[in-house]
Amino acid sequence: MSAITIFGKGNMGQSIGDVFKQGGNQVSFIDSADPVENLGSIVVLAVPYNAALSIAKANQAALAGKIVIDITNPLSFETWDELVVPADSSAAAQIAALLPESKVIKGFNTTFAATLQNRKVGDQAQTTVMAAGDDADAKQAFADALTDSGVAFVDAGSLKRARELESFGFLQMTLAANEKIGWTGGFGVLK
Repeated sequence: MSAITIFGKGNMGQSIGDVFKQGGNQVSFIDSADPVENLGSIVVLAVPYNAALSIAKANQAALAGKIVIDITNPLSFETWDELVVPADSSAAAQIAALLPESKVIKGFNTTFAATLQNRKVGDQAQTTVMAAGDDADAKQAFADALTDSGVAFVDAGSLKRARELESFGFLQMTLAANEKIGWTGGFGVLK
């Protein structure tokens, strides 16, 4: 069992919390009005990209030594036509640069809240959480926290793969926003 703190109480934060709770973990939530203290060993940034950057900047000491999961897809919400991070980087890499004492993992950004709640993509495939990060032990702790949660886990490689995960998440979001797929749909990973 892991102690997990989730920044953000929106649809994604609540759905991620439910997944972790089903996995037998202790979950607490924090929002912008709450003091940042007594954080769990795993901290999830279930907030928009700019808010995640602000949290990282303001809480470097509190997040030191923690596994920090960045769920953001850093797209331009004005145009819905581009990612706002440099082409050779990712939101996760930007957050990792702000948190050198933390173990940053990209995760949950290729799932929708509804697919986390249902544990399925449409009615076809089990929801899969893909994760990219440079610390193998941190990724294993993340995978362990998802055991018995009803979702699958795939190690997508180093933190460099976060860029591809963010592009993948961006494509999925634009397809849903343009009603090409539903918010209960998306991409499934079949083994």
